[in-house]
Amino acid sequence: MKRTILLLMTLMLLGCKSDSDGDGQFLLEGAWTLRQRAYPYDRPDDIYSEREGTLLRLYEGDSVMYQCWLTRTETELIVRPVQQSSVTLINKGGGEHIYLEGDDPRPLTVAGDTAIVVQQQGVLYTWHRADDIAEEWGTDIKAIIAADMQNGSTTDAPNYVLSAKERRQGYVILGFIFASVVALVLMLLIARIAVQNRRARRQLQLQLQQIQEVQEERPQVVRQAIATVESVYFASEEYQSLQRRIATGQRLHDEEWVDIETQLKKVYPGFSSQLRNLYPMSELEYQTCLLIKLRVAPKDIAAVLMRDVSTISTVRSRLYYKVFGRKGGTREWDEFVYSIGT
Repeated sequence: MKRTILLLMTLMLLGCKSDSDGDGQFLLEGAWTLRQRAYPYDRPDDIYSEREGTLLRLYEGDSVMYQCWLTRTETELIVRPVQQSSVTLINKGGGEHIYLEGDDPRPLTVAGDTAIVVQQQGVLYTWHRADDIAEEWGTDIKAIIAADMQNGSTTDAPNYVLSAKERRQGYVILGFIFASVVALVLMLLIARIAVQNRRARRQLQLQLQQIQEVQEERPQVVRQAIATVESVYFASEEYQSLQRRIATGQRLHDEEWVDIETQLKKVYPGFSSQLRNLYPMSELEYQTCLLIKLRVAPKDIAAVLMRDVSTISTVRSRLYYKVFGRKGGTREWDEFVYSIGT
């Protein structure tokens, strides 16, 4: 009872300070191994080495502690549980803390970034961080200690063996499973893209076939009427004004492109829709086709679109390949553009 009252008074005097350093970080979180004991009387300090192995502590935050003996070999990790307990860490400031296990207050000092010193019954225990153990084995060790304590372990707790080989094999298996899933997803994605491409190609072939059939079945009188409409338009002042504007080599504004589309619809009502339905063209590709339909020379197309002539040639031959699925020259593409839209 007296010890409980003393503990409560200690907490009140310290102002119930946070057990962290005030920055939201846990001081004890992770793994610590006992490296040294320093005695207050005539007994030499020693590096803490016992026949049981290395004494290890694993903390969850600053509130739960798992302790065990640990022996490491090249292939195994031998764990003998000792205890699991609740702890409280009270920050006094300046790197000084009060460390409580149950009702037993112990001064704790932070010694650099990787060590703490805990005083218990006059003996100074120096603990060093063991991040490698925490990262690789922390979860397994905590589970072993918690299960052992729950089962009512005594001081003669059994040894538990964790196999590094099995862990590596587990990682390999998990890696293989992950790679297999990724490969399967990629295969399904590729298959889906291939199916979509085949569908798009079949649809395009049907469109090209329809265009060809319309042209072949067109009566001679319709052909003559179309030729007359084209001749009238190419001789009109509207077309000549557009050609003079293009000949200056200046970039056309958005409203001028709208005007070009409007003029083309008067002569070739179905041109824009047929062109866009063939292939999802970029703005450069579409504008190039508009100017081709207007019988604008490649060098003038390049000047208006602020591109090299070679770039315009590449655009035309590339469009032919994308639409027909085979290589073709710029002339073949131009002839195709001339043939559609009426």
